[in-house]
Amino acid sequence: MSVWFGRGFLSNSNLLESLIHAAKISTDFKPLSEDLASTLERLIPLSEEIESFQGKLDFAYGDLKELVDTLFQAREVVNTCIEGVSWFQKPILTREIQRIINDMLKFSQTKLQFLQFRTLDDGGLCKRIDGFSVPVYTDLCSVPLPDKDLLGFDYPLMELKKKLLDDSVGSLVVCAPPGVFKHIFYWVTSRTPNLRVMVQHLLLHNGFKDLTFSNDSQAANCLRKLLEELKGNGGILLVFDDVFAGAESLLKTFQINLQDYKILVTSQFEFASFGPTYHLKPLEHQDAKNLLIQLASPLPHHTNPYEFEDLLQKTLKRCNGLPLVIEVVGVSLKGRSLHLWKDQVESWSEGKTILERLQPSFDALKPHLKECFMDMGSFLEDQKICASVIIDLWVELYGTSSSSSIVYMKYLNDLASQNLLKLIPLGKNEQEDGFYNGILVTQHDVLRELAIHQSRLESILETKRLHLKIIKNIFPDWYSNLRQPINARLLSISTDDLFSSSWVEMDCPNVEALILNLSSSDYALPSIIAGMKKLKVLTITNHGVSLAKITNFSCLGSLPNLKRIRLEKASVTLLDLPQLRLGSLQKISFVMCSFHEVFYECVDIDISKALPSLQEIEIDYCYDLDEVPYWVSQVVSLKKLSVTNCYQLSRLPNDIDNLSKLEVLRLASCFNLCELPETTSELRNLRFLDISDCTGLRKLPLEIGKLQKKLKKISMRKCWRCELPGSVVNLENLEVI
Repeated sequence: MSVWFGRGFLSNSNLLESLIHAAKISTDFKPLSEDLASTLERLIPLSEEIESFQGKLDFAYGDLKELVDTLFQAREVVNTCIEGVSWFQKPILTREIQRIINDMLKFSQTKLQFLQFRTLDDGGLCKRIDGFSVPVYTDLCSVPLPDKDLLGFDYPLMELKKKLLDDSVGSLVVCAPPGVFKHIFYWVTSRTPNLRVMVQHLLLHNGFKDLTFSNDSQAANCLRKLLEELKGNGGILLVFDDVFAGAESLLKTFQINLQDYKILVTSQFEFASFGPTYHLKPLEHQDAKNLLIQLASPLPHHTNPYEFEDLLQKTLKRCNGLPLVIEVVGVSLKGRSLHLWKDQVESWSEGKTILERLQPSFDALKPHLKECFMDMGSFLEDQKICASVIIDLWVELYGTSSSSSIVYMKYLNDLASQNLLKLIPLGKNEQEDGFYNGILVTQHDVLRELAIHQSRLESILETKRLHLKIIKNIFPDWYSNLRQPINARLLSISTDDLFSSSWVEMDCPNVEALILNLSSSDYALPSIIAGMKKLKVLTITNHGVSLAKITNFSCLGSLPNLKRIRLEKASVTLLDLPQLRLGSLQKISFVMCSFHEVFYECVDIDISKALPSLQEIEIDYCYDLDEVPYWVSQVVSLKKLSVTNCYQLSRLPNDIDNLSKLEVLRLASCFNLCELPETTSELRNLRFLDISDCTGLRKLPLEIGKLQKKLKKISMRKCWRCELPGSVVNLENLEVI
């Protein structure tokens, strides 16, 4: 067995066997250590098959990366067990051993078989076209598990299965009012579906590396080839969720005559030319009633049960059996008095659309929450948005000098409590000091439409929020006819993968927040940004499969009020922004970015003058970052430095002690980081150090005790091999470790 383990510690079967032997002789954790050894033994007969994958899969990414990480963690645990552990470490290591066993069982039982057919000689499917080194994502099209019990779906689901499993049915359309299908997912289809991106995601989901297509015909040919290869491994079911009207031609592209291949479409609309339609009815009365009572409990105190039953029936009648309406209405009535129930019923009228039925939930919001809810329409549909993105936006649009990000996190919680959006905690990161990267925000399409509808009540020129959508370089009619400046404070611009960055001039003197949603691999920032003198927040998010090379950063150089910049899935040079000399910039965020031209030698830039106001730098999931660039340690105004999930990061600048104002240092999940510079102990204002999941970290600075005045918390989750120096006893203000 030749070298297939990326980190190099497992280069032949003898080393694997030595790891098994070490697990067996560990006496402190029996019988768990014996289970670990037994599980490791399962990998020996699989080694030849893993060997056969060489040259066909990138071992640094995907499912094999999971195995690599798990084995690396197994080595760390076993070595720790052999060296001996203290009593308080035993519970931690016990849980870690059990997790490692479960992860390896999952791989050996379920994932290896999929790797076999992913490596087929496909004549091109596995060849990488772009030159960027990023992970191959393999979980892009999975069906999510429902987050709650589903009421009233037993019989419709049984009927649907019966129809779908009929050999004479190749395509089936499930038609129902909006809000019914939120628990079904394979590909959530946008209003402007993109065949090229859909095929790219199918390739990645099945373990192939992404291809780029210059037109839809290329993508269609690749789709057929992919499906033909996959069909030999069992039946194929494609599910397209929430398909909008006018998508017939796209759906027909997926209609390929293959055995055991079926397509299921869910939509508010019928597609008669595509396949038969199964009409999913609204909830039956009793199911609707049970759902409403479940959501609205505790119910109001009432002395007359007949009167309350009448209110309940009137509420159910207005909801018309639509789960989304019942959900929003039920939560809005939760714990409310009988008087408020009566007001709600009296405010409704018959014959309303779903948006009109949801309008009372918007009307009941406080003014500041109405503004925040309407802002949600500026993000693309069906997205999981990092909470910190939204909070940064609101801090600058609505905040004062004394405003805290905690206030705007509360706003998100308030909207979630009314079921107007959902919060998904990842459960990984500490949620303090304004760091909310561990929370994702989602919103149902209909609720997003409700937010957009409120903004459309104003004219293009007068609205506070404006969304510009450009498809295939075609601008909307209203854009071409603009002759006057727009009044919007929040502008979002979305472009597809064919956009050529050919911009048309637009005067936007009042824009304070700009959201750019792009999908192309090359993207030039619009020159109109240079005229946005009030701009405070710039968010650039790439929704394409490959990294986007961003150019024309020079248009930002004339913006006196720009405070926050966030780039996601972009290819940039870390010197792009310092060279612009942005005097007001307070925060920079890089997420899933590639720094392919990082220069560490000195350049003729005085960073302290180029970025005099910068207080926070976030670098997250940037896979090719192996060293924090030198200029970061020259940002003397910096208060928060977060470098997380950067697996190749090996060191921090030795002169990090220049950051005399630094209060928060986050280095979570940087596995390759072995030590912190000794100069870290000179950060006298540091109050929070996060090194959780830095499994390669061996020690803390010897003189870390010098931080006794301010340091209050050290997060060391899964750092069981990290040695604590004797000076830690001097940390008199340390509250948590």
